[in-house]
Amino acid sequence: MKTTAINPAKVPLNWHLIDASDKILGRVASDIAKLLIGKNRPEFSPNQVLNEKVVVINASKLKVTGNKSIDKKYYTHSNYPGGLKETNFEKLFAKNPSKLLVSTVKGMLPINRLRDKRIVNLYVYEGDNHPHGGQIK
Repeated sequence: MKTTAINPAKVPLNWHLIDASDKILGRVASDIAKLLIGKNRPEFSPNQVLNEKVVVINASKLKVTGNKSIDKKYYTHSNYPGGLKETNFEKLFAKNPSKLLVSTVKGMLPINRLRDKRIVNLYVYEGDNHPHGGQIK
């Protein structure tokens, strides 16, 4: 039996629209990560980026369960002594919910050279309007 490799340029482009209103952040992020990796396609190969584009609307209406909105902490460091900053989920979500969703999905993608190429195919919008209406069927 002969193994064949798929040429990613010949794989048709797929657009997915996900409405995130009243959905749980982690569950939506894992679904998006599966789509970006290409696990929903029969041509799936772990060493290739397939033509999968994901558009997420209503990111500002995402939910989290339990006390995560208060208890969950995000840390940044300025690389200077004493430069550790701590922010809880509520403040970060109020400031930029689309950035929070992108970072959550990025954390669910495999850490390899394809990670940045896959995350570029994710488009997140806080409201209903998006400029990809012609691509999505």
